[in-house]
Amino acid sequence: MANTLFDKIWNEHSVSKNPGFPDTLYIDTHFINKVTSSRAFEGLRKRGIPVFRPKQTIVKESGYNPHIPLNDISRLQRDMLIRNCNDYELDFPELPINSERGNFALPGQTLVCEPNDRDNLGAFGVIVLGIDELQVEQVLATQCLLKQKPKRMKIEVNGRLGKGLGAKDINHYLISEISSIGARGYFIEFAGETIINLDMEGRMAICNMSMEIGAVGGIMAPDEKTYDYLSQLGVITENNSEDLLASWKALHSDESSVFDEVLEFDAEDIPLGNYGIGISRLIPSLSGVDIPVPYEGYSIIQACTDTDFMLSQKEDIKDFEKTKTYIIFNGVDASLVQLGED
Repeated sequence: MANTLFDKIWNEHSVSKNPGFPDTLYIDTHFINKVTSSRAFEGLRKRGIPVFRPKQTIVKESGYNPHIPLNDISRLQRDMLIRNCNDYELDFPELPINSERGNFALPGQTLVCEPNDRDNLGAFGVIVLGIDELQVEQVLATQCLLKQKPKRMKIEVNGRLGKGLGAKDINHYLISEISSIGARGYFIEFAGETIINLDMEGRMAICNMSMEIGAVGGIMAPDEKTYDYLSQLGVITENNSEDLLASWKALHSDESSVFDEVLEFDAEDIPLGNYGIGISRLIPSLSGVDIPVPYEGYSIIQACTDTDFMLSQKEDIKDFEKTKTYIIFNGVDASLVQLGED
């Protein structure tokens, strides 16, 4: 049976499946931090439960800089994290693992972490899921996550990018075309020659954009660039290279695999410009182009707000049409509309 890359990894890690219920998904690596772990550890204490797989639980001090004084809350959170690591025999890093070496993942793995850290690692052929505090406790206790299997989407970009364009331009264009909720409920596989030709940093930027269009996550099939990148980080060595490379060769979507939705884009349609997110059109560069003049005290940067997000915050579309954002983008005569609050 033909499977997508996502299906192959998901099915390999599914401990149990019951119709109408979430799958029980085994997690290879669990990143925890000082913010989302404290309540989880307290829950373990109350239940008298140990951390099930300490070696697969990696402490990540996101954003911590030892040269910048911590405020009271950050200091308390860090002290609690150190205490919890000591109590549950977890390795606490002497330095924050924000380096490239500390953020790697192996192709074919499942990984969970704080939602804001999740998507860039999909560029290595990894299913990465963002989890909340209650789910952190669940994974600490069982090394598994109850998760409804998301639908599968393929986003393919082919053709040659214009001169000077890169991953960021692809991202802005895709967001403008798909909107901030266009991929809600999907896990995306990014493909196509335009994306494949990006370096690993560019691929990570593409995957990191998944949450900006509402997706559960994003992933790419690993290839020679992936292997070379991991080799430079010391992840692949002479001792493990043969076994690892053999297992990774199957990590791609089969030719006849079926996605729930496929979106195809031409790189030649991606222009240079500033993008209005989620409105399916682009705001051209400021040079020589007429752009609606913002009202006093309202900058063009503030105007570049996601339309779909704004709509989601209003009970009625008529309320949204009274906002400054709508008026600026649509060129409505302010004298004809009673302004509401943004």
